[in-house]
Amino acid sequence: MTTQQQLAHTQAQGADTDLLESDWIRRYHPAVAGAPRLVCFPHAGGSASFYFPVAKALTPGIDVLVVQYPGRQERRREPLIDNVPELADLAFEEVRHYADRPLYFFGHSMGATVAFEIARRFADAGLPAPARLFASARRAPSRTRADRVHTRDDEGVIRELRRLSGTDDRVLGNEEIMRLALPVLRNDYKAVETYRADPGARIDSPVTVLTGDSDPNTTLDEARAWSAHTTAACDVQVFTGGHFYLVDRQREVLDAITTGIGARAGIRG
Repeated sequence: MTTQQQLAHTQAQGADTDLLESDWIRRYHPAVAGAPRLVCFPHAGGSASFYFPVAKALTPGIDVLVVQYPGRQERRREPLIDNVPELADLAFEEVRHYADRPLYFFGHSMGATVAFEIARRFADAGLPAPARLFASARRAPSRTRADRVHTRDDEGVIRELRRLSGTDDRVLGNEEIMRLALPVLRNDYKAVETYRADPGARIDSPVTVLTGDSDPNTTLDEARAWSAHTTAACDVQVFTGGHFYLVDRQREVLDAITTGIGARAGIRG
């Protein structure tokens, strides 16, 4: 997950992808039969190709599926969804089709919130809980802030991207790319900033929280608060870095994933 690869959510279109008969799900690389299955959920403004390096590194020992939200990349002509409950409802109806074996969820930032809500929908539908939720760079659902990035003008949104150090300056300075990206970013910020978890919302999956030690959007206390949202175990792993710590800490993050899944397959570079 290099800085250049992270730009994939705005400019990479050519990856060989198995659509799995769904606009919502991407499989970038085939896995061995019966491999544990990891479902990844993108961050605000992100798209499925952000996880292309993860899929490359973990397959074929882990079957990596990635959710593609509407309104980006090849789904760019579809209407955006500006609230987490509706997004989770629709994504759940797609993800549930791949629950023929235990599922592991990995969500970064907004993706962690979406993954949590989909796990709740698994329980509501009487389906087995995900085997583990990896919640990356996101405070616990009960911990809210009065963030209003989605109400800012374009320059205000760009300032937030710079604060999080999640987007290359070449992208931020490219008017054409930003003209396409800003509506998606503003939409997703609205979704996550207006999200409120139900009081006492819990899942039955163990939770592994991954966080950067200098992430301005998640304190260690806010990360630890995930323990209140699971009936199972919750552990917190802290990495050096900010909100996009996983870009520079690829190996450590992949190790955390494989350890949490219990996979023995080697990680490809």
